Amino acid sequence: MLYLFFFFFFFFFSPGLSSKGISVVLKKMPAACDSVLEDIEDIVSAQDPKPHDRQFVRKNVFPKVRKRSSQQNTQTDDDPPSDSIIPGVQKIWIRTWGCSHNNSDGEYMAGQLAAYGYKITDNSAEADLWLLNSCTVKNPAEDHFRNSIKKAQEGNKKVVLAGCVPQAQPRQDYLKGLSIIGVQQIDRVVEVVEETIKGHSVRLLGQKKDNGKRLGGARLDLPKIRKNPLIEIISINTGCLNACTYCKTKHARGDLASYPIEELVDRAKQSFQEGVCEIWLTSEDTGAYGRDIGTDLPTLLWKLVEVIPEGAMLRLGMTNPPYILEHLEEMAKILNHPRVYAFLHIPVQSASDSVLMDMKREYCVADFKRVVDFLKEKVPGITIATDIICGFPGETDEDFQETMKLVEQYRFPSLFINQFYPRPGTPAAKMHQVPAAVKKQRTKDLSQLFHSYNPYDHKVGERQRVLVTEESFDSNYYVAHNPFYEQVLVPKDPVLMGKMVEVNIYEAGKHFMKGQPVSDARVYTASITRPLAKGEVSGLTEIFRQTKEDSLEQHPTYHSSFNRAVDALDITDRNIPCAVHSQTVAAVLVLDLMWLPSSPRTFLNTASSSDSGDVCMLSAFPLQTPSRQMWWWVRGL
Repeated sequence: MLYLFFFFFFFFFSPGLSSKGISVVLKKMPAACDSVLEDIEDIVSAQDPKPHDRQFVRKNVFPKVRKRSSQQNTQTDDDPPSDSIIPGVQKIWIRTWGCSHNNSDGEYMAGQLAAYGYKITDNSAEADLWLLNSCTVKNPAEDHFRNSIKKAQEGNKKVVLAGCVPQAQPRQDYLKGLSIIGVQQIDRVVEVVEETIKGHSVRLLGQKKDNGKRLGGARLDLPKIRKNPLIEIISINTGCLNACTYCKTKHARGDLASYPIEELVDRAKQSFQEGVCEIWLTSEDTGAYGRDIGTDLPTLLWKLVEVIPEGAMLRLGMTNPPYILEHLEEMAKILNHPRVYAFLHIPVQSASDSVLMDMKREYCVADFKRVVDFLKEKVPGITIATDIICGFPGETDEDFQETMKLVEQYRFPSLFINQFYPRPGTPAAKMHQVPAAVKKQRTKDLSQLFHSYNPYDHKVGERQRVLVTEESFDSNYYVAHNPFYEQVLVPKDPVLMGKMVEVNIYEAGKHFMKGQPVSDARVYTASITRPLAKGEVSGLTEIFRQTKEDSLEQHPTYHSSFNRAVDALDITDRNIPCAVHSQTVAAVLVLDLMWLPSSPRTFLNTASSSDSGDVCMLSAFPLQTPSRQMWWWVRGL
C-alpha cells in the first residue's frame, strides 16, 4: 500500500515527472501485483484501516460551510413561506397590448381576479404583481412587452405573462422562469396568479377541446371588468383558416374555432342587461365565423340584431375578402340595419397580386375591389377601413405604386399603414428583405398620400345621429360615432354619456368631426338599465343587488364589509335562492364558482364577526382544491 501511495503522490504532484520516471516507479512495484485477483478483498492487507477505524476518523472531519452575504440572509428571513401567503388580497396591475380580441381577454382576466378578491389597480408602482397581456403582430409591440418584463423584475414585482407572444414562443430566453397563461386558458388566471405570488412558476398553454374538437376558448360568461362599461367586446371565434407568411398570430391563436350562436346571443343579452349600449364583434377573422361548426356570419348577425335594444349599436370587426365574397348580398342587408354600424374593416395589405401571392393571402386585388365596390353601392355612405404593409419581401417599386394608386382611387377614411417587420419563425422572415431605408421611405410616402385628403369636409353642416360612449384622449370632449362609425366629438356634458343624440356638424378634421347637440331633438337612452360602475365586475344579478340593498338599509353598520364581500363574488345563476336574516345579516347563497378547480355547487355563508361590523368573514364549504381550503377574509370600514 505504501508503494501505491508514493506512486500516486509523485504522479500527481511532480510536474516534471516524465514517462521514464513513471516506468521506474512501476518497476519497483511488487511482482505479486501482476497476479490475477480472485477476490477484491485480496487487495486489503492487515495493515489497512478497518471500517471501525475509518468511522472514528470521520468524526474528526468538519464540513466547511460557505458564508452567505448578509443581504441574502436578510432577504431570506423577510420572505414568508409560500404556504403562509394569503391569496386574494394583493394588488394587480394589468397591461394589454394589441387588438380588441386581446383587450377582451384582458377584461376577462381582470374580472376573475377581482371576483376572487384581488384589487385591480391602475398604479403599477403599488401593485404586487404585473399581468402583462402581449401582442405578437409587430416587433415594436413585443419590444414594449420585453421592456415591461425587465422593469417589473427590476422593481421586484411578481410577473404573469399572457397573450400571443408567450403562447407562440414560450421558450424564449427572456421568458424563462416566468409564469405564463395561454390564450385559451384565461379562465384559470386565478390559479396562475396565486401560485406566482407564492413564488412558483406556472405555465398553462394547452388548447380547450370537447370530444377532441377544438373550442373557441374560455367560457363567455366568465366575470369581466369592462375597460369601458358601455362597450362589450365579444370574441366570436379564435384563430383563422389562413396561413399568411408574415403572421405570427397564427402560431398563437391557431386554426379556426367558433363559439356557438346561442352562447354569443346570451352574452349579448347579459351585456345589455348590465347597461352596455355598444357591442364589438371581434376575432382574427370574423368573416370565417362558423365554418368549423356548420354555420356562417350572416346567420349569427341576424340572431344578434334581434336582441339589440333601441338606441344601442353593433360594430362588426375585421374580415378578410375571401370569406365575405360569398355573403355580399346578406352582409349588405345587415349593414343597412339601423342598429348596425355601416362599417367594415377589410385588410388589403397590398395592391400587387404578386405580393399577395407571396403573402399567401388567398385573394387578388380584383376580389378586394369587388367587395368594396359592391358594398359602396348597396350600403350608401359605408366606411371601409383597410390595412397596408409597406416593404414586404420582394415588393418592387412597381408593386408599391399599385398600392398608392389603390389608396388614391378609394381614399379610405381609415387606413392602417404598417412598415413590414420580419417576425421570427414566419416564412416571410426567411425571404429576401427590402432594405430598411426603402421600407421607411415607402411608409412615409403612403402616409403623406393618406394625409393629403380630408374625408369629412363635405359633411360640415349635416345633422347626424350619434351614440356617445367615450372620453377623448385630451379629456376635452366626449367621443361619439355616427351610423357610419365616424368619430364625432361632442361637448363634455355628463348627461350625454351613453345616450344617442342628434348633432349639427360644424367642423371637420382628418380623423374626426365636431358636433353640437340639437336642443329640440329626441334623446335615446340606449341602455335598458343603469351601466355598471367603472371597475365593477359583471355578473351580479338584479335580484341579488336588490336583496343586498334592502339588507343594508336595515343594517347600515355592515355596509362596508358586506358590500366588499358581495362585490368579490360572481353570480351567474339568475334563479339563485337568497335569504337575508335581519338579526345576523347573513346571506346563504348557491354560487357557480366556475373559475375555481373544485366542485361547482358551493355554499357560501357570510356573517359579521364583531359587534362593530368592521370585519366580515366569508367562509366556503366544502371548497377543497388540490392545494388548500378556500377562505375569504374581507375587511370593511
